[in-house]
Amino acid sequence: MPSKFRWLICVVFAAFLLTGCYNKPVRHLASDVALLKIGESGSDDVLTFLGEPDEQVMLGNGVEKWVFTEYEDSALKNAPVVGKYFGEPNYGTVTVILKNNVVVDCIYGAWEHDEKAWSDDFDWQEKQP
Repeated sequence: MPSKFRWLICVVFAAFLLTGCYNKPVRHLASDVALLKIGESGSDDVLTFLGEPDEQVMLGNGVEKWVFTEYEDSALKNAPVVGKYFGEPNYGTVTVILKNNVVVDCIYGAWEHDEKAWSDDFDWQEKQP
């Protein structure tokens, strides 16, 4: 076997091994939000279980709204021809309401990528000249 061919095999093998070491943090909002206890969990617990919020809003009187979003997608779902067999990309959100750093409400919502497409289906939305 030529030395260049062996070298190429070693490089390809090393590339496959190194890609297995890549670890992107993944959110699992549906299961992680279940770890929070209304009236007991604090802001530190929210940060531990859900991570940093994507949006923070101060509502006043010690009340804060934290919004967490998750986009579930994969290369298989976006693959041409066969992607439809693996499902559509999905979205999820969790809204956590904190009062004086204690969780008072958690709201989870999920939808498919085209679920809100109905808003563009009406003829009355066409602009008149």
